[in-house]
Amino acid sequence: MRTNLLKLFVFTIFILGLSFQAISAEMPSEKEEFVVVLDAGHGGKDPGNMGNGFKEKDIALSIILKIGQALEKYDNIKVVYTRKTDVFVELFERGRIANEANADLFVSVHCNSHSSQASGTETFVLGLNRNETNFEVAKKENSVIYLEENYEVTYEGYDPNSPESFIGLTIMQEEYLDQSILLADLVQKEFTNDLKRKNRGVKQMGLIVLHQTYMPSVLVETGFLTNNQEGPYLNSKRGQDDMARAITNAIIEYSGTINLDLLESIAKDHPKDLEQAPVTPSSQIYEDVTFRIQLAAGSKKIDTKPYNFKGLTNIERTKEGKLYKYYYGETSDYLKIQQLHQEAVKKGYPTSYIVAFKNDNKITVNDALKSKLK
Repeated sequence: MRTNLLKLFVFTIFILGLSFQAISAEMPSEKEEFVVVLDAGHGGKDPGNMGNGFKEKDIALSIILKIGQALEKYDNIKVVYTRKTDVFVELFERGRIANEANADLFVSVHCNSHSSQASGTETFVLGLNRNETNFEVAKKENSVIYLEENYEVTYEGYDPNSPESFIGLTIMQEEYLDQSILLADLVQKEFTNDLKRKNRGVKQMGLIVLHQTYMPSVLVETGFLTNNQEGPYLNSKRGQDDMARAITNAIIEYSGTINLDLLESIAKDHPKDLEQAPVTPSSQIYEDVTFRIQLAAGSKKIDTKPYNFKGLTNIERTKEGKLYKYYYGETSDYLKIQQLHQEAVKKGYPTSYIVAFKNDNKITVNDALKSKLK
C-alpha cells in the first residue's frame, strides 16, 4: 500500500511540474493562424483494434488525412499531423508535436471495439474515469505505451492497469477543459444531427495522449469496427468521408467561437461553408445566464489594472482550484459577448474565449445556448 501511495505521489508531482510549466499567467502572444494538430490513432507496429478484420490504424489515418485536406484550404488555418503514413508514433511524441506547434487544438481519431454489437460515436476529454467501462477503454487506449522503448522512464512509473495512476492525469488541462468539452460536444452533434449516428455522448477519461498536450484536446471514437454494420461503414470511402466532414465542421464551428476574425475570413473566402449556419438575431439574451470572456489563467496572482491587460478595463479575477482566471465583460446577451470577444482579440488576446455561467455555476456555452431566451 505504501509503495502504491509513493508511486502516486511521485507521478502527481511529475504531472504538476509539467502543468505549471505549461500554464502561465503571462498574456498570450498574437497568432495569425489557427493551428490544428491532427492525430491518427495507432500506426506501424500498433494496428489498434482489428474488429471484423478491419484495421483501426488505417481507417483513422484515412479520416485524419481527409480532415486535413479540408482544413488546409483555409488561409488562416495551419494543419500539423502527428503522422501522415503508417508509422508508429509514441504517445509522448504526439503530445510533443502538438506543444511545439503551439497548437490551438489537438484532435485524435480512433475506432472503437467491444465483445458485443455495441455501436455509436463518443468523444472523450481528459478526466477521471467515471465508471468501470470507461476505465477499461482507457486501459485499452493507454496500453500502447508497452510498445514504446523505455516507457517506464518516459511516463515516470505510470501504470495503465492501476486506477491510482489516473488521479494524477486530472491535474493536467484544467485550464482547457471547458474548451475541450465544447469541441467534443460540437463533434457529437455533427455525428448525431448530420450523420444520424447513435450518440454515446461526451465523456471524461484518463487518456495519456490527451494529458500530454497543453491545449484543448479531444479523442474521437468514430464507431465500432466490431459492429457488423458500423465496421464495414467505417471501412468504406463513404463512411470515412462522412466522419471527416463532420469533424471538420465541428472544428470550423469551434474556431469561430474563440476567433471571430477567423470566422469572418471563412465567411468571406468560403461563404458556402457557412450556408447552413444559423442567422444571428439582433440580440440573444438568455435567462439566468451570464457570459464572460476568459483572457488568461495561471498560478500567478495579477493585479486587474488596465495596464496588465492591454488597456482593457473591468477585469474580474477568480480563483478556481489552483488557478487564477481573468475574465473580461459580463452580459446575458450572446451577441454582445461576441462583440466584446472580438474587442479582446483585437487588443491582443487571440486565444481568449467565451465562457458561461448559470446561477453562478460554470456551464458550457452550448448548454447556455439551450437556455430560455428572454
